[in-house]
Amino acid sequence: MNIAIGCDHAGYPLLQTLREQTLAEQKLLDMGTHDTKRTDYPRYALAVARAVASREATSGILVCGTGIGMALAASRVRGVRPAVCTNEYMARMARAHNNANVLCLGGRVVGSGVGQDIVRVFLETEFEGGRHADRLAIIDEQGN
Repeated sequence: MNIAIGCDHAGYPLLQTLREQTLAEQKLLDMGTHDTKRTDYPRYALAVARAVASREATSGILVCGTGIGMALAASRVRGVRPAVCTNEYMARMARAHNNANVLCLGGRVVGSGVGQDIVRVFLETEFEGGRHADRLAIIDEQGN
């Protein structure tokens, strides 16, 4: 599994914790940023989304202050299905029912322990397919 990761300044501390602990055994494609100096989240969201869309990465993890900005930016790339998750249940459903391929977290919303649990569940959960695949096909048909 090759995971593209990215964050802005607000997400940097949480992503560093995830990288050192939960993601330590994973092959990572790091799209930045690399410090807490103010920066613009869309740069990192789009880089991760493009890596996922091109299949350079199997999935992505983005962290900003709330996860919302990253999800909005990443959703602009065709074939990318970002999901903002604040708990394990949301992460499980994002994968199982929506086949989300980019996890978006809020560094100012979830603590490091919860964030680690969310990442683990997101990476371990398989897409169920079936009626859920039918729904995704509708979205893909109508997308830009």
